[in-house]
Order: sequence, then structure tokens, then C-alpha cells
Amino acid sequence: MTQEQTSKYAQRFWKKNWDEGLEDLAYEEYNKTFLEFISPTFQDFPNVMAYAYLGIEHTFRELDEFSNKFANMLLDQGFKKGDIVGINLPNTPEYLISVIGTLKAGCIVSGISPLLSAVQVQYQLNDLGAKDKKVALVTLDAAFEANIMKIANKIERTELIITTSVAGFLPGWKRFLGKLLGKVPKGKVVPIPGKTVFDFHNDVLANYPSISVNVDLTPDDVGWIQYTGGTTGPPKGAMLTHRNCVHNIKSVTTWLHWKRNQGILLSGFPMFHIAGLTLAEAGPSLAIPQILIPNPRDTAHIVEEMKKYDVTNLVNVPSLYQMLMKEEEFQEMDHSNLGICISAAAPFPKESQVELEKIIGKEKLLELYGMTETSPVSTMNPARKEKKLGTVGMPFLNVECKIVNPQTNELVPIGEAGEICIGGPLVMKGYYNKPEETKNAIDSDGFMHTGDVGIMDKDGYIRIVDRTKDMINVGGYKVFSSKVEDELSKHPAIDMMALIGIPQPDRPGSEIVKAYIQIHPDYQYQSEDSLKKEILEYANEILAPYEIPKEIQFTKEIPLTAVGKIDKKVLRKEASE
Repeated sequence: MTQEQTSKYAQRFWKKNWDEGLEDLAYEEYNKTFLEFISPTFQDFPNVMAYAYLGIEHTFRELDEFSNKFANMLLDQGFKKGDIVGINLPNTPEYLISVIGTLKAGCIVSGISPLLSAVQVQYQLNDLGAKDKKVALVTLDAAFEANIMKIANKIERTELIITTSVAGFLPGWKRFLGKLLGKVPKGKVVPIPGKTVFDFHNDVLANYPSISVNVDLTPDDVGWIQYTGGTTGPPKGAMLTHRNCVHNIKSVTTWLHWKRNQGILLSGFPMFHIAGLTLAEAGPSLAIPQILIPNPRDTAHIVEEMKKYDVTNLVNVPSLYQMLMKEEEFQEMDHSNLGICISAAAPFPKESQVELEKIIGKEKLLELYGMTETSPVSTMNPARKEKKLGTVGMPFLNVECKIVNPQTNELVPIGEAGEICIGGPLVMKGYYNKPEETKNAIDSDGFMHTGDVGIMDKDGYIRIVDRTKDMINVGGYKVFSSKVEDELSKHPAIDMMALIGIPQPDRPGSEIVKAYIQIHPDYQYQSEDSLKKEILEYANEILAPYEIPKEIQFTKEIPLTAVGKIDKKVLRKEASE
């Protein structure tokens, strides 16, 4: 590589293609806590709608007061700075209230997907409490009965459990009717010996004061531990500081030219996912109202809310955009007030992007790229200048980027494929309780090695050309095949197995999990169909729904490479044929 090519990365040549007037943020703009960042909204726009949810609206004053009550409850229960609150909810008001209330108490937020199995929830809660941290859990009553009761005696450090319902803020008659008709999930909440069990509404919001609390926080304090999978080993908690997240939110909103108290935001991303969390937190940072969507697959409801509130900014994963595109009402809507539509978390086929823009208008779709470890956004297409369909844009504000040969770590020339490495104030503090994994992920220059392979063109736009081979993309959810293989291989019928992703015909860009299984010669079974059923029942107990194989193929022999590794190239070729 020539000196000129090396210096190009260092000079961040892509900055010349940023929108006019954009510059890196000054340090003082993001060197603050998240609470300092959003407090002007509570002071300046108390009567403005903060969010709408299933016909219920709350103002920023109410959000401020609700989150104060939550913070006061934590402090009253003995929680101190650095203790942790796991939030195991869909996109409900209680999620946003819990996030802000947790941070106000000086505690740390950790999103826990409602799609996880009881065993997976147990792992995360115990990992969070590993350093003698007190842990609280906010969860649905339905999840309490279905999952938490199974693991109650195995989550020792989880001392406090707060339950609510999807319909928690709805009027009593609507809650009753919803549960009666089966439209609202429900579960029985009972006392657990040795633990405090609260109801979010009757015990927290009804009983605790809304006065503000004062906990000493710094921008360098960890505010979030968001879990991310890996190609090997169990999930890891990425520690994100207040500075990390303020920088990312400020950078994203500046890049998109969003203004204070202008527009309406609707995101289908779940808040337990770092992208959904960042967008949910972006609303209060600029006093922008947002529409909370508990079920992003209910596209009819999304269309209804878009019409009611005249949504100006839409955020979703590609597969859900594709579902929206099939809605006749969405096709026929007036989209003249709709601005930027953001797509992230999965590849969006170019042909589908073109079809979407035929409906919403040209130059409105914007793809970006990021990962939990980078808080999360690293690159974006410009909001006003050229958006290159099929690329994830260019490194944005304050972001350093280099593309390296993954074997040698040497820079590759512009236009050649290599591993994307990201540096700057967005890079996580490290993996929680995992110093070795942190050392392997972040190099001595502070660059996060993403594991994704990309090509940067002469203008700085990046195209993702590959990803970690063992990662399968199921509608935006990442399935790490080695982890699933490890779990399923504990079944006595499985001698050897391999997981691959195959294209999902009705959702371009999304994949189906397919398992190739070599049956243990000593295992007795009635038929292949009965064995498939048995394995799927086992998978259902230990895996998240999106991780469970949709196809199982028994094979006499799993193909191996010359050095004895499973040869997935052969399996992928077989599946494609």
C-alpha cells in the first residue's frame, strides 16, 4: 500500500462528501451525561407530547415525573450508582420511563429481549450481577409467569422484579376487554421468597414521589450494558458510557438535520435492540414526539398511526419495510410530508429499495451501518447529498475508519475488500467482565474490529460485501450459528450438526435457519419426522424463536475440510442447488 493511500484514511477524505455545513462535533457538545443532554427538553417543552401509545399520549412533563418516580423507587430499594436494571419489555411507555429513571438513579440500563428463553434471560441476569451488583428486572406479567418463575431460584442477584402489562397505561375497561379477548398477553404474578415484586403502576407510579433525585454522574460513567452475540462463546455485554451515547445521538440527529420540536418519529425497532434504544432516546434529546409500536409486524396499525400523526420520519429493518410495502393503504397514502426513512440492521436488496422509493418518493431512503459496540451508528448515507443505494454511506461525525486485511491488519487500498474497523468517541468502553474479549476486539489504536467485510469507494461510501460466515440474518435478528450449534448439540440424538442461512423467498435480504444433522448411531427413534419434532421441542425450550431452525435435514455425514472443520461452503452450495 502506498503512502498516499495510507494518508487518505488518516485524512478522512470522505468528509468532502458530507452535506454542506456539517463538521465534527466539538468535544464539549458530547462530553456530558445523557441526563444533562435531555434536561433542556423537560424545561423548555413540558407540555409537548413525548410519545403516543395505542391511543394514549403523555407529555414530556409526565415522562419526567414518571421517570423520577422510578428513580426514587430504585434508591428506596437500596440501589446505588452502578447497579443494574434489566428491561425485558416490548416498545411500551414503561420501557422509556424505566430507561430514563434508571439513569437518573445512577444505575445502568440493560435491554433484555422478550424473545429470549428463560435460560437465556437467566444467563444475562446472572452475568450482570457477577460483580456483586444489585440487579432489578422490569418485565411483563406474561413473561413473569412463563419465564421468570422457572428461573426465580437461579437469579440470586436479581433482588427486585417490577411487572407490568402491554396494556398497563390503558384505561381499566380496555385492559379487561383486551385480556378477555386474548388481545393482551396476561400472566399471574405471585410473591417470590427473598425477592421484592412490585407492580409498575400500583406500587411504583402510585406510591413514589415525582421529585427529582441527585446522583453524581460523569460522562465517562457506564450507562448501558447492551448484549450482543458472537461467533464463539456466550453473548457479551457491551459497556457504553454516557459520552458514547450522547455523541452517537447528537451525531445522528445533526447528520439528519433534525431540529428541536420539529417532526414526528415512528420506529419499528425494538428498544431492547441498540438501534431502537438510540432512536427512543433521540426523541427526548430534541423534544421530538414519537409513536411507540409494541408489535412492528402489525403493519395495519403502523399505517393507522402514520395517518393519525402525520409521521415525518420512519425507521425500520428492511423486512418490515417489505411488509409495509404490501399494505394497500401504505401504497396509496400521501407521503409528501414523510422525510427520511432509515433502514438498518440487515441488507436491503437494491431492487426492494427502488420499489419502496416509488411509494414514498425518491431520495428518502437512507441506509446506515453500525453495531452495539459502536453505540451503534458508524456510517450513514448523506441526508441531502447523493445517497448511493446498496451502500451504507460513509463514516460520519468524529468517526475514524480503516479497512484492513483481517489476516495481517494492514490497510488495504481503496476499492479493495477488508475488515471494517471503527475508531472515535463512539467505541464502547469494553465488554462487561470480559477483558480478553475486549482486547481482541479493540486494537491498541482504539479501533473496534467489526468482523464485517466491506469495500470503500473513492468517495468514501462503503458497501458491505460479507459478514462473519456463521452469522445468519433472520429479519434483522442476528443468529450466531456456532452458539445455536453448541446448544442443540447437547441433545443426545445429535452426533454432529451445522447451521446455515438460506434465502427466505418472500423476504429478500432475510434468511431461514437450516440445520444439517448427523444422527448419533446409538440413538433410538421411531421415525425422522418424530425425531425432528423432538429436536424442535428441545430447541423451543432453550433458544429464542428466531434462532430455532425452520428446516432440518438429516445427513449420513457432515462434510469436513482437510483439517477436520465442518465445511459449510459445501452445505451452502448444496442448499442453493
